[in-house]
Amino acid sequence: MGVLNVTPDSFSDGGKFFKRSDALAQAVRMAEDGADIVDVGGESTKPGAAAVTAREEMRRVIPVIKMLVKNVKLPVSIDTYKAEVAEAALSEGASVVNDISGFRFDGKIAKVTAKYKAGAVLMHILGTPRDMQSNPAYRNIVKEITAYLKESAGIALSAGVKKECIMLDPGIGFGKTTEHNLLLIKKLGEFRKLGYPVLMGPSRKSFIGKILNLPAGKRLEGTLAAVSACVLNGASVVRVHDVKETVRAVRIIDAINKS
Repeated sequence: MGVLNVTPDSFSDGGKFFKRSDALAQAVRMAEDGADIVDVGGESTKPGAAAVTAREEMRRVIPVIKMLVKNVKLPVSIDTYKAEVAEAALSEGASVVNDISGFRFDGKIAKVTAKYKAGAVLMHILGTPRDMQSNPAYRNIVKEITAYLKESAGIALSAGVKKECIMLDPGIGFGKTTEHNLLLIKKLGEFRKLGYPVLMGPSRKSFIGKILNLPAGKRLEGTLAAVSACVLNGASVVRVHDVKETVRAVRIIDAINKS
């Protein structure tokens, strides 16, 4: 899953693809580099990020989604927790809703996803992007996230989303310390026991920066190491900024797994 942030303030590429022509060019590049899906987001969810209105989010993402559906032969995912934005995106041809709240922030989004028979990526978050990194704490992080994701899947199923359309994301970096993130990668297999594919998004995250003492733009090698560990531990999808390099790394992991 290639990340396409149509935002002025995302943590690693804020503003780089804010112009529609730049966004389309990046999506084409990701398709050529081997992405299987393009994930379009119009609101930064980095720690402390300010919320944007549904109207502003749609102004950013809908024209881009229209262009992608016409020009890029890949499924398009909408990265949003707002039902209104999800409906607009799905009506223009997006086919997956990627919700950082696991269908918790907006009570209508599960029904919208079901209405369009769309895929659903349900993520765990502790708090909101505004406060999630304010001393996140758990008694048993794996058990607590497992329970949260199981409940999110239940919300989706109750709304009419098909089981085969659901994917779970433990939410690396969303209310977690460096130690939490490392443990989630190590214990990824526990989340697979819920019976759904697992998506992991370690790309350029701050835990990599803290370990290597590097800014977001210089975390490629760390990202590839984290992605490799995720795939070896059972991740079905990895959400990344650096598609070409990640595809190459994952092809090696796949070859090892098949040997």
